[in-house]
Amino acid sequence: MRAFFEAVLRLADRDPDRVAFADSHGTLTRAGLLGEAARLSTRLPKAARTIGLLLPNGREWAVAQLACVASGRIAVPLPTFFSVEQIRHIVRDAAVDLVLTTEACRTSTPPGLPVLSVALTSENGTVPGFHPGFGTLIYTSGSTGRPKGVRHESGQIGWSTAALAEASAATEDDSYLSVLPLSLLLESICAIFVPSLVGGRCHFDTALAEAVGRAAPTGLAAAFARHRPTTGVLVPELLRLWVAELLATGESAPTGLRFVAVGGAAVPPHLAESAWRLGIPIHEGYGLSECCSVVAMNRPGARIAGTVGEPLPGLAVTIRNGEIHVDGPCVTDGYLGGSVAERPWATGDLGALDETGRLTVFGRKDNLVVTALGRNVSPEWVESAILDDPGIAFCAAAAAGAGLAALVVPTPRAAAWFDEATPEAIDERVAMWCAALPAYARPMRIDVLDLARAKAVGLFTDNGRIRRSVARELIAGATGVFPQQPIQLEERAEP
Repeated sequence: MRAFFEAVLRLADRDPDRVAFADSHGTLTRAGLLGEAARLSTRLPKAARTIGLLLPNGREWAVAQLACVASGRIAVPLPTFFSVEQIRHIVRDAAVDLVLTTEACRTSTPPGLPVLSVALTSENGTVPGFHPGFGTLIYTSGSTGRPKGVRHESGQIGWSTAALAEASAATEDDSYLSVLPLSLLLESICAIFVPSLVGGRCHFDTALAEAVGRAAPTGLAAAFARHRPTTGVLVPELLRLWVAELLATGESAPTGLRFVAVGGAAVPPHLAESAWRLGIPIHEGYGLSECCSVVAMNRPGARIAGTVGEPLPGLAVTIRNGEIHVDGPCVTDGYLGGSVAERPWATGDLGALDETGRLTVFGRKDNLVVTALGRNVSPEWVESAILDDPGIAFCAAAAAGAGLAALVVPTPRAAAWFDEATPEAIDERVAMWCAALPAYARPMRIDVLDLARAKAVGLFTDNGRIRRSVARELIAGATGVFPQQPIQLEERAEP
């Protein structure tokens, strides 16, 4: 991290008054960022090695992050959308010594733990000294069980920051709009570390990020129109929302956007095409927390639809028995309390590399469905086809009888149609989007669950992903209201 820190110092020395970060409450210059980080560093007890960050998306998070880098601490993001019990688990598991927070977030802090409020002064100050030892512990809510701490304590953050800055062609002229919670490692790297390294600017839309964390976002198109950034990062669900909002108003994305990365799940092809037509220059990527969030990414000007691009330079990506393996500087040190990570890292994802070195991801190895006829089907393949329907917000496919069934959750705009539609009409609607799939991969049954009930039965994780175990139970317990026969389509050759 020394190279990163020295780059931040050089940029501040060259242009101290240039704005680095902004939110709805104000701005923070390059010199102001260093001054605030220096003041916070001096307030951190020497014995507090592991620091929890329970902060909203905003300038305070950037200051706290840089203070941890400068003072050589282990930073542990504590998502504001986690329950108190989840935060308590992380604090205990990671042996957090101190929590940095704000007055608004203080109520989520487990009692009895030392807390320090991060309050900005809007004044420049001294430059913080640098001490090696920075690292981070990343916890995700996951789809099953309690989250495990992923350790990045031996330079993964610094390496990934530099690699992503190069791959995305980030420059000092970039303006980044942050709408994902900063507790996500990818967002922290892209919103804080990359702009700080190259001298760009980041605006935190705090309210929208909080809504995203609580799985209730709206107004994405308005946010991008208002702030007019050049870059951003989204998950497919947010891209779907943005596209739907633009289509509803007949507008396009603001000019000036040059690069929008989309990751976290597969991007349905029709959704990607719609985004580009509306002026959203999306570039699919692939990664996982254990590999510092990004392994491969489509580069500006070199996007190949259907792939997630080439691996970052310096990473060795291989396919072993269909599974993606990764080796290189981004790989985790291991799970907290576990053994040292094995190299290369077995990702648990299925994929393939083409002759040009571009990666295609098929889905999770553990999710693979073997039908009664012996066909191997990645449910993500089926789900991606169904999710091309702009009226379907979430989808999960699972084994059912001799084939597959699909559980779909309509978008709020399409909910009325699904409520009134006959089973045959729903079958026909889904059949249209599944037309390119071979017969054995087409769902035999479609089950519809409204968004409110989906949330009530715990279908989603805290960060908005489907819990497959819950989806499989719902599909297995379906009463068969919808026809149990395969959707009849013209036979197609297997891909």
